[in-house]
Amino acid sequence: MTVVPAPALPAVRPARRPGPPGRLALLLLGGACLLVELDAGLLLLGLPAPVTAERLLEVHAQLMLVGFLGTLISLERAIASRRPWGYLAPISTGVGALLMLTALPLVVGQAVQAAGLAVLVGVYAVVWRRAGSTALAIQWLGAFLAVGGALLWIADVPTATVFPWLAGFLVLTIAGERLELAHIAAPPPAAERALLLISCAIAASAAASVLWPTPGSELFGAFLLSLVAWLLTYDVARRTVHAHGLPRFTAVNLLLGMFWLGVAAVTWIVRGPLTDGPGYDIVIHAIGLGFAMSMVLAHAPIILPAILLRPLPYRPVLYIPTIALQSALLVRFAGDLREVGWAWQAGGAGTVAALLLVAGTVAVLVVRR
Repeated sequence: MTVVPAPALPAVRPARRPGPPGRLALLLLGGACLLVELDAGLLLLGLPAPVTAERLLEVHAQLMLVGFLGTLISLERAIASRRPWGYLAPISTGVGALLMLTALPLVVGQAVQAAGLAVLVGVYAVVWRRAGSTALAIQWLGAFLAVGGALLWIADVPTATVFPWLAGFLVLTIAGERLELAHIAAPPPAAERALLLISCAIAASAAASVLWPTPGSELFGAFLLSLVAWLLTYDVARRTVHAHGLPRFTAVNLLLGMFWLGVAAVTWIVRGPLTDGPGYDIVIHAIGLGFAMSMVLAHAPIILPAILLRPLPYRPVLYIPTIALQSALLVRFAGDLREVGWAWQAGGAGTVAALLLVAGTVAVLVVRR
């Protein structure tokens, strides 16, 4: 009897995921949002800027909080998920930010950003099924806050009202990542449970600040301060700051970020809801620049190599953008507190220069390596 061999089945190719060039393109997309945001910042300071489109003033916060920081976070999570569709999150947050600068209705870009953040929620679900943890749950909760904030923007809620939602997104994302690393120091189980409770309280008070602005904002500040206390107690940065080289550099930036988070928290506790003026300027930039960018600098030597598959070597020159950013923020906030216009402008211009210095220094180190 002749045996007829079964036809060979075609090989099933796994779905392709973006390699380093594609990831670099997404990183540059976030960088483009940062550049446009810096231009908008100069306009808000009343200083000359390369681009003077009027809409820039409207979308200043969306460009930074979602367009730049949201794209960085989404890109990192998409890589961790190992799902090609996960890259829709950073694509949408970055493209949505740039669409808001076009002649299209503002809601188009906002809707694209909201869709990207919804994809980020799905990405966390994928990672959760593979390796659920308290740290991941906290970051996931932050992503839900980001979606809620984006939907509030679509509903034409003012940015000052929405800001606690986006601040919660950034803060809980970082808190979850720090909990993952805190396991090196073996914190007690009670500490992990405490951080989860604090994170839930931060999310609840951010939501409450929309319905009950005064108690909601004050509680939001109080729970942020509780988070700072937790980080100062259990984060490994309080030990590694006594080390040398990269561990010390990372720890210094982490502790600076905690300091600025504390500044924002105390401002909310003392001043309550903030819609404009010096107090609002302090909280939005203490979170968006002081806290978030210090954390970006702290994690850059770890995260960028994972994204680009190219090392970012530690060099002492990395302290230069750190010092520049911190000094500029101090000058800006001194101008806010003393109501000195020139100091506020000088500090604001200094933060723009410092962020450009951050990008330039990192790029040179990666390329030279």
